[in-house]
Amino acid sequence: MDVLVKILSRCDIAVLQEVMDAKGKAVPALVDALNRFEGDSDAYSYLTSPLLGRSNYQERYVFVYRNKKTRMLDSYKYEDNHPDRPDVFAREPFIVRFSLPTKELPELVLIPQHTVPSKAETEIDALYDVFLNVHAHWGIEDMIFLGDFNADCGYVAKKRWGNIRLRQKPGFHWLIGDKADTTVRENTRCAYDRIVVHGERCLDAVVPGSAQAFDFPKEFGLSEAEALEVSDHYPVEVELYSSCWRLQPTNLGGLILLALAIVSGTKYEI
Repeated sequence: MDVLVKILSRCDIAVLQEVMDAKGKAVPALVDALNRFEGDSDAYSYLTSPLLGRSNYQERYVFVYRNKKTRMLDSYKYEDNHPDRPDVFAREPFIVRFSLPTKELPELVLIPQHTVPSKAETEIDALYDVFLNVHAHWGIEDMIFLGDFNADCGYVAKKRWGNIRLRQKPGFHWLIGDKADTTVRENTRCAYDRIVVHGERCLDAVVPGSAQAFDFPKEFGLSEAEALEVSDHYPVEVELYSSCWRLQPTNLGGLILLALAIVSGTKYEI
């Protein structure tokens, strides 16, 4: 848990995926440890989604956010009942709207998604329907889709990207590219995890070059085996300007958004 706390402490907003916390104790314990690390009992708060999944295998999305930098405004679970494409998602998107400390980008919507590998193409495509739903629900253009899309290495063939609306429709900017490696194992090189931005204000707020996979094993001096105890994926992250004026310092008050796929939530159960 110490490594996970160190990773989260770099962030103002973080999203955890594949969290299986049947007893409901692991996430509060994690955030308590994070607040102790920060030396402030109220440094971070969190929001968990309902359990999501069609079978006995179910997981949650968890949003962890720094109280001095942002505020959670609203949330809802996407109703996967599109008339033309019903029940596409094995784990429906859980959508959260945050306030930000900047007049240029006062609000931002985060939409994490962990796709089923065999259905990755279909689920990524259907995120465009989620975009339309969020826009109708809140009237907001500024959104970030993020998470383990399983968007590479046999799950989405290069020739199939032309069929995916989230990739082809104008206005969507894929910040983690196809050549990135978001996997911890040395014998894999796959761009599974992505960050996709929509909205000109949101895109303008992105610090150029800040979207990346965070090599936490290298940062914290971990062996591959030690790193896999935390996650088999690198977190993906992006930094936003606290002000859209480019003369402002880029790292002061910036927001980090991070998606982390935990190998097994049972490692953090108490």
